[in-house]
Amino acid sequence: MASIESHDYDVLIIGAGGAGLRAAVEATARGCKTAIITKSLLGKAHTVMAEGGMAAAMGNVWEQDNWKVHFRDTMRGGKMLNNWRMAQIHAQEAPDRVLELESWGALFDRTPDGRILQRDFGGHRYARLAHVGDRTGLEMIRILQQKSVAEDIDVFSECTINQLLVNDSEINGAIGYWRETGELVQFRAKSVIMATGGLGRIWSVTSNSWEGTGDGHSLAMNAGAEMIDMEFVQFHPTGMVAPASVKGILVTEGVRGDGGTLRNSLGERFMFNYIPPMFASETADTEEEADRWYTDKENARRTPDLLPRDEVARAINSEVKAGRGSPSGGVYLDIASRRDTDYIKRRLPSMYHQFMELAGVDITKESMEVGPTAHYVMGGVRVDPESTATSVGGLYAAGEVAAGLHGSNRLGGNSLSDLLVFGKRAGEFAAERALAMEHSTLDKQQVDEAVARIAKPFESEGTENPYTVQSELRELMQSKVGIIRNKTDLESALGEILKLKDREANVGVSGTHSYNPGWHTALDLQHLLSMSEAITKAALERQESRGGHTRDDFPAPSDEFGKLNIVATLGDSGGVNIKRESLSEMPEELAELFKD
Repeated sequence: MASIESHDYDVLIIGAGGAGLRAAVEATARGCKTAIITKSLLGKAHTVMAEGGMAAAMGNVWEQDNWKVHFRDTMRGGKMLNNWRMAQIHAQEAPDRVLELESWGALFDRTPDGRILQRDFGGHRYARLAHVGDRTGLEMIRILQQKSVAEDIDVFSECTINQLLVNDSEINGAIGYWRETGELVQFRAKSVIMATGGLGRIWSVTSNSWEGTGDGHSLAMNAGAEMIDMEFVQFHPTGMVAPASVKGILVTEGVRGDGGTLRNSLGERFMFNYIPPMFASETADTEEEADRWYTDKENARRTPDLLPRDEVARAINSEVKAGRGSPSGGVYLDIASRRDTDYIKRRLPSMYHQFMELAGVDITKESMEVGPTAHYVMGGVRVDPESTATSVGGLYAAGEVAAGLHGSNRLGGNSLSDLLVFGKRAGEFAAERALAMEHSTLDKQQVDEAVARIAKPFESEGTENPYTVQSELRELMQSKVGIIRNKTDLESALGEILKLKDREANVGVSGTHSYNPGWHTALDLQHLLSMSEAITKAALERQESRGGHTRDDFPAPSDEFGKLNIVATLGDSGGVNIKRESLSEMPEELAELFKD
């Protein structure tokens, strides 16, 4: 232990996206010595991919909007599997968090009378997304980083955490290594907040960058935390599909929110053919009626192009399978015929430059080719809705790594306000705990075991290549645990995952510890395989179709499963255990919102 770099903090935050930064600001403001750890560079969080805006019922465009409507939309988007209390807190507190960000310097687009402008997004009854063009997540990170630097919060960049340390069933630290040198580093902490984001790199077509390997999910489960809803994965309906080098890169929902329409190779607006019963009474069934949505919501039914993401992704998948897709295997997203050039460049500057520079497509003149891409996981660490505390003492979670708010499907725009609302709460309650206690001693045996696992790929005589194992896993998950699932594929995938876990044990790497991507990939594999097993087992257990989980052998939602979470925990043998658990009952005053 003497050779390991050591640090002590009151609150340790793993992850430097919107949730982690907001938690750090809050914990520091409450008097805690705080540190942020990121495996990448500060500023490269996946928060910047949330381009369209942050959802908050501010009523700046439609005065009829309020937190109850937002709460109702969130619950219905999640097919009623959401933690109702998290959804309530989120809807009630989101407006204040947006105004707070503005007070810190965020430069939102404005209405003609100077208020924060809000745009339409799928599943939201009213234009509700406060935005900065189509670069809203980037603005959030800019402001929160600026605030963190001003507060002199310590940041450990390019530092990977490999294990949370536990003392008497409570988290008291973490251990990892510097990616540049390979040297070990350990942290003592009174409270630890997981804000590590998602796990999209499990699939071969994804909007996620290399960092999204499920580290936080895996670290928390290995420390004893309960996971819920791991079967629910959001395939964003509109990722780039061509050229191959950019396949999966996100195309913001703001394109459709600003009037873009989806068409198949026959030129048909096919979404009119895929309106689900839950939304049929309020969704337009003619183009004329759909177009009224943007100007007269009170007297018009919603456009089907702005149905929740799970519905749109399945529709696109069906059109492509039916032979009505684009040449590159997607569908067409058209805004050029509906908005003028100046409007598109002003409202969607990032999308304009993205397609011009990466695909040679001028979206002011021609359609984009888009298709589903693995984007977001609704499942994650189970947290207390008030405090974000997990089932392990001293461990908190916020953002994508935490489950409950979004149910079986997240509405676009709810992610950024989620980061602010629950990032603040995580920082608040983690600080409260830290200030009331003293540091405890790190367990030397745990540290030694963690060091051995980190070093194992170098010491192994195995011949398995980490890149090969990772690539095979991603293709397996794409083909058998993707948008459409069934028992045969899931059981086959589970068997293959277990074989890949055996192969992972024989992965070996060579070279030095400095800047060794093979070593990093070998260590990431442990997280990817563990979470793939959890997702697949949970998907097998949920015998219905709901939100981001579609089974073609159980194509309808089930009343029984509609009242259950699937809970995943670490088994004694290192595998994943699965059980069912009933949802908490919603209070009558909130249930009344759904009576119509």
